[in-house]
Amino acid sequence: MKTTVHIGLLRAVNLAGLNRIGMADLRALLAALGMQDVRSLLQSGNVVFRSDVHKTAQLERVLEQAVATRLGLETEFFVRTAGDWKTVIAGNPFPDEARRDPGHLLLVCLKEAPAREDVTALQRAITGREVVRANGRHAYIVYPDGVGRSRLTSALIERKLATRGTARNWNTVLKLAAIAEASGASQA
Repeated sequence: MKTTVHIGLLRAVNLAGLNRIGMADLRALLAALGMQDVRSLLQSGNVVFRSDVHKTAQLERVLEQAVATRLGLETEFFVRTAGDWKTVIAGNPFPDEARRDPGHLLLVCLKEAPAREDVTALQRAITGREVVRANGRHAYIVYPDGVGRSRLTSALIERKLATRGTARNWNTVLKLAAIAEASGASQA
């Protein structure tokens, strides 16, 4: 059976000692669930794997339930195929920022595509120099002054967009793409 390369992102793990999960434990869990060539990146819950399950929503439910029951962690997974990830990268509305300052450009993967009026409400709520664009289940945010002191917090983003999300900086987005590309090549 043909497998698909997927990228999975856990929401809010290993932040300030909260929602602790070891990447070795996460890789072992995915392997036990039948995922193949499981690789992790950093300690923030980024995994790349191959699966014969092609529907990302189905994978999200399976992985969320498994992490809760087997590892005791209530959190959310955001799963995209390697093809989806390429589209996300190609659709980046901030190519100059991606080249010049990728650490201050964030991709936010969302559970649901926000309504246009919700995106507009988020843009109006910005009090600093941040810039937000959204496309489908993804938002791109430039934090020219850094994320740490910004008032454009994940709580505000989720409240205005009326959906949950998890963010990664552009450096991480590109590293995950490279791992996914290598994983896809390994099955050829």
